[in-house]
Amino acid sequence: MSFLELDGLTKSYGSQTVVKGVNLSVDKGKLVCLLGPSGCGKTTTLRLVAGFVPANAGEIRVGGQTMSSAQSTVPPEGRNMSMIFQSYALWPHMTVFQNVAYGLKLRNLPQAEIASRARTILAATRLLPLESRYPGELSGGQQQRVSLARALVIKPEILLLDEPLSNLDANLREEMRFEIRRLHDEFRYTTVYVTHDQVEAMTTADIIVVMNDGRIEQAGSPEDIYERPETEFVARFIGGTNILTGTRGDGDVVVHEGGLVLRCGSGSVASSGNTAVSIRHHDIQLSPTRPAGADTNVAAGTVTRQIYLGSHRDYLVLLTGGETVRTVAPVNVAIPVGQQVWLQFPPESCRALAQ
Repeated sequence: MSFLELDGLTKSYGSQTVVKGVNLSVDKGKLVCLLGPSGCGKTTTLRLVAGFVPANAGEIRVGGQTMSSAQSTVPPEGRNMSMIFQSYALWPHMTVFQNVAYGLKLRNLPQAEIASRARTILAATRLLPLESRYPGELSGGQQQRVSLARALVIKPEILLLDEPLSNLDANLREEMRFEIRRLHDEFRYTTVYVTHDQVEAMTTADIIVVMNDGRIEQAGSPEDIYERPETEFVARFIGGTNILTGTRGDGDVVVHEGGLVLRCGSGSVASSGNTAVSIRHHDIQLSPTRPAGADTNVAAGTVTRQIYLGSHRDYLVLLTGGETVRTVAPVNVAIPVGQQVWLQFPPESCRALAQ
């Protein structure tokens, strides 16, 4: 049996339904990222799990015990969960040690146990040398670690994080992604993590749940979601990709409306109607000359944009059929705007998405 179960979970505000029959099972000790654009329902789902809002339909179960249903809701304080918000919400008049120990103090634990548990988690989060400082004396990354330590010290059954790195600069965000994953590997709490940042999700998650318009589009490992998207939305949202649309040809062939013939190494070609083909920017091969011996998966075009980005060059190419394709190339492949080029789409990198 899964540890955390969402069964037909639904939430409406007036006539607007923001979470639409969500079903999700999470095994104990896993870190699950709810990933999607603003307004997709991921934060509302997290608030439903926390008990901050009641469900209109469906159930939330933890360890087989019902936490929420349309008939009743266990209040947040009765759920043995910790939540970390976008703002750190630290007590400014308390030291690092006092902030971390506060939850244990509320539980009336013996002073010796409070001190031992607080200092153990401070050591794990690399905050022990800062235990006497106040939040105003800490960097953003240090404050976020205090927030994590305070959430972990009470040993929650489930840890909930609502875009916890959104207030950090780019370098600190990268550092804290790895820190959150390190702490998860050490303590193995069941964790639900909300983010709109795909790199954050890929770095931290065991399972990524991609949400769109209040529903789950796809759930799987980071590799599954990236390498084997099931829908056009998932393909576009996870990683840079091009979507070319055409109709069924022979077998695994899609004939693009501009005349490009694409053999697809994975996915499912629709028996009728349109099929979308996803191919990642970095998988397309760009050349100033036509590849020898290529009959399919190759197209001519004209460079309309070329940007030097240090590690690579970013190209936009207008195909003769009128489609614009984005691709990347090594920095030594410097082709000026206006020059004709050839693009090769390796079949093993083309994934058909039946619409």
